[in-house]
Amino acid sequence: MNAPAEQNPVSADWSGRTIAFLGPVGTFSEQALLSQSDLATATAVPMSNFGEVLRATEDGEVDYAFVAIENAIEGTVNASQDALVFDADLLIQREVVLPIHLDLMSRPGVTLAEITHVMSYPHALAQCRHFVARELPGAIAEAANSTAEAARLIATGESELARTGAAIGPSRAAEVYGLEILARAIEDHPDNATRFLLITRDSIPAPTGHDKTSIVVFQRADEPGSLLSILHEFADRGINLTKLESRPTRRGLGDYCFLIDLEGHVADELVADALRSLRARQADVKFLGSYPIAGERAEQVREEATVAQREADTWLRELRSRVQ
Repeated sequence: MNAPAEQNPVSADWSGRTIAFLGPVGTFSEQALLSQSDLATATAVPMSNFGEVLRATEDGEVDYAFVAIENAIEGTVNASQDALVFDADLLIQREVVLPIHLDLMSRPGVTLAEITHVMSYPHALAQCRHFVARELPGAIAEAANSTAEAARLIATGESELARTGAAIGPSRAAEVYGLEILARAIEDHPDNATRFLLITRDSIPAPTGHDKTSIVVFQRADEPGSLLSILHEFADRGINLTKLESRPTRRGLGDYCFLIDLEGHVADELVADALRSLRARQADVKFLGSYPIAGERAEQVREEATVAQREADTWLRELRSRVQ
């Protein structure tokens, strides 16, 4: 079994809400969703691809989207990131980090030596390339829409691929679709993890003292020093960047935008000032959200920040009381 993801610090009854995720049942997206005690009480709605998940949320068919955005081995999940950046107008509410362990599974009775095809989501196939090359050197890799979809196709398909094929996915998928696990934890790196985002239409979560803000910066002009000028907005204010990535804008070759994650909340004075300056100097800044940071010590850091803020407020009030 995978280790549980960090639980969200705010627990509530979400039984009246709906959350779309990449289906079918048995994906890592569903597993990460169920790891959150509050989100697990909502109605989970499986959908066939990331674009559909985000469109359903933007159109109001469901209340929230839950999508994978980044993997520790393969990096950004471009399908979900590009849909969020270019196709949707939504706001991130939360991040969830799930440790990832991938199993090789097939129909009961099939041996490792009989496997001719291996099916999974492309990111999962890439995360197990060393195992597949070593243990299944003649097997053909087949892409599926999700790890659970690969398991379902192996379990229910009528083709030769299904009868002599195997899927790579979470152990839950083997349970759901009645498959037998041939090898456990076959990922190339033991510290594999995936970051997921909970997304909705309008609201921005209140600051917690341990937050992250995500933006997209479109340059006014592609000229020497343009990226440096963007970075200076944060460096001059002592704001730490946790992610910087360039992506094509879809407007033509050589036209790129910058995706930036930074520590802090839009409600913080320094962050707000940096965003204001960026908006004035660049062609456009798309705000993707300010939300609590995930991590093993996230709750402790939030508590420490709250205590420190209260002490600072008390100190400042005492100083101001001396003003004549």
